[in-house]
Amino acid sequence: MLEQRISADYIQAMKDKDSVKSATLSFLRAQIKNVRIDKRVEKVDDLDIIAVIKKQIKQRQESIAQFEQGGRVDLADKEKAEMVILQNYLPQQASAQEIADAVGQAVHETGAKSMKDMGSVMKAVVAKFEGRADNKIISDLVRQALSSL
Repeated sequence: MLEQRISADYIQAMKDKDSVKSATLSFLRAQIKNVRIDKRVEKVDDLDIIAVIKKQIKQRQESIAQFEQGGRVDLADKEKAEMVILQNYLPQQASAQEIADAVGQAVHETGAKSMKDMGSVMKAVVAKFEGRADNKIISDLVRQALSSL
């Protein structure tokens, strides 16, 4: 379903002569095709596509930081525009409060006592927010919760 939406938006961007959007979606479609080839499947599921999009966004964030450090504001702005386009295809992100509540619940459910239990707590929380939360934010909140025990 997400793949069809991306393809339809790509076609519309081509018709609208929106070069930034069409180039961004073209590259995204190529990455999705690579996943399809790697996994040897006919259709890529939405979770895999979300993973590809998140990877693309992370690459853009790194590029933006490097371009701003190098004084190339024009290239940083281009990357920011592409990142906004990609973020439109991600599911609604969970709020920090939702994640914090889930971390507290996971700490309680797993019986975590110290930082040694971080892996089990992370696993429980990440599974709950599949594709809806950044793992770095989850990691920070889990670390914060376990350090206060």
